[in-house]
Amino acid sequence: MQTFDLGKEGLRALNSSLHALKGQTNMTAWEVVNPKGAHAIAAGVDAPVDITVRGSTGYYCAGMNKQATIRIKGSAGPGVAENMMSGTVIIDGNASQYAGATGRGGLLVIKGNASSRCGVSMKGIDIVVHGSIGHMSAFMAQSGNLVVLGDAGDALGDSLYEARLFVRGSVKSLGADCIEKEMRPEHLALLADLLKRGEADGQARPEEFKRYGSARKLYNFNIDNAAAY
Repeated sequence: MQTFDLGKEGLRALNSSLHALKGQTNMTAWEVVNPKGAHAIAAGVDAPVDITVRGSTGYYCAGMNKQATIRIKGSAGPGVAENMMSGTVIIDGNASQYAGATGRGGLLVIKGNASSRCGVSMKGIDIVVHGSIGHMSAFMAQSGNLVVLGDAGDALGDSLYEARLFVRGSVKSLGADCIEKEMRPEHLALLADLLKRGEADGQARPEEFKRYGSARKLYNFNIDNAAAY
């Protein structure tokens, strides 16, 4: 276990050490102490390592993550796991705005609640939120899966493309072109796997969720709406 005291050694030294772990490494377990809300902790990691951050973080923690498993033993500020490519990010607390934004792959697990725009413009990432999410979540989400065990705020899935949204609780309102869809057997199987991977399989059953997706009415220009432009 490599223990790094962020208060003494600084963020630049931490990220430089993590960036040096390209490809395979025998330095596979890292512990970051005294994060004190610092920004961009463990951003840009590209190695199959396990990193535990013991405390809450600021902006863009685990941004651009690739291969690594990063667990935050606290809450995360805006943009956690932004543009994640692969690997896993697990937050034991809450997440602020635009968690998992533009994520292209990997798994983001939020054990608490997520604020507004969770999964905005997601492009293949899987997000499992044990609590509730705020307004405009999954705005322009293109692909991937967003699972919410709690409730969803206003304008869920506004301008959605082909991402799949699963919500167990209530949805305050659906955004433009987002509709409720049939939950077929393949979706139940997919959701069961996501709940298991997201450490939530003991908290909910796939049958308790509703599925939301794109009505596909915004894909093409409609001449009847020309006067609106």
